[in-house]
Amino acid sequence: MLQGRRVLLAVTGGVAAYKSAFLARRLVEAGAEVKVILTESAREFIGPQTFAAITGAQPHMSLFGEPSVSPHTDLARWCEVVIVAPATASTIGKVANGISSDLVSATLLSAGSPVLLAPAMHTEMWEHPATQRNIKTLESDGYLFIGPVAGALAGGDVGMGRVSEPDEIVEAIERILSPDESGLRVLVTAGGTREPLDPVRYLGNRSSVKMGHAIANEAALRGIRVTLVTASNMAAGPTVTVVAVETADEMAEAVFGEDIDVAIMAAAVADFQPSKSSEGKISRTDGLDSIELIPTPDVLASVVARDPKPFVVGFAAETGGVERAIEKALEKKVDLLVYNDITEPGSGFETDTNRVVLIDSKGTTDAWPLMSKQEVASLLLDRIATMMAARG
Repeated sequence: MLQGRRVLLAVTGGVAAYKSAFLARRLVEAGAEVKVILTESAREFIGPQTFAAITGAQPHMSLFGEPSVSPHTDLARWCEVVIVAPATASTIGKVANGISSDLVSATLLSAGSPVLLAPAMHTEMWEHPATQRNIKTLESDGYLFIGPVAGALAGGDVGMGRVSEPDEIVEAIERILSPDESGLRVLVTAGGTREPLDPVRYLGNRSSVKMGHAIANEAALRGIRVTLVTASNMAAGPTVTVVAVETADEMAEAVFGEDIDVAIMAAAVADFQPSKSSEGKISRTDGLDSIELIPTPDVLASVVARDPKPFVVGFAAETGGVERAIEKALEKKVDLLVYNDITEPGSGFETDTNRVVLIDSKGTTDAWPLMSKQEVASLLLDRIATMMAARG
């Protein structure tokens, strides 16, 4: 699928640079024409001759001393896609802040083609607020990300920050360069709704929105038309149509207005809302004896009830065994239900990982191991595609 496509591979300085040689080989085997840029620190981990032997061309390594007068703009204009693998915290920070101090960062700032970054770093660096802030900036600027995933890291450590595998990156590049042409319209809901008690206070939940946004971004990466109805201001991919909401009523209205083929209902919609919301802040001195609650709209049920019915995926964040989720899947008549026990390590709120169980319309379960939410999103979309294909 990459026959004749022009791929620029930027390799930055991390121990995961050795995997970039395998990535270059996979790209060449897929038929791509590959050019490589190495940062100075990347050359501490892997030599340029390795890439020269794999791609048939010497890597580019500096803004200066190149045959070209302007190597960064020439490379940026030549390629159809740029992949940065591994993408270190340093390179991510440079590009997010417009710093073009080496050939890689200067080329990325010149690129008009899609840019896919595959982060790799220790868990502490990945979770640092500065790194997360830089990633949000790049996402809002239209950059695409794959990974990282949880696994073995340098120095014997284990955790989030392992670079995605070369084959996964090649598949992502294929999806970028060969967008989905099925015309499917996919709706994703995300986040926890906030039901106002007064202008200051609300009833809500601890949903981090990460799962829903991961699904929307993965679908967009595949070239699918995606509408994301979200109760969060977290950045989404550049091709995702975002509809911002706050309450369950607003989410129900936004979902009702969308023509869709697939609905992935990852939002944690509040089950109840105050029967009335005070126009002014409720004073402590005035007291509050009770809060009368009324049910919110059942957004999932309204989608299932559509005629024709779209392919519907529900989510259930529960505590305890899977039995309650199986009952919910059968009761709600969804095509798939994604269940996770929020009390399990790595599977609760605010995590970058998830351990889920898929439940189909017959109550059959399929338990998946702990993996990143991006990996869950990718495998879930694969499962949806397989089930829809089986139904014709």
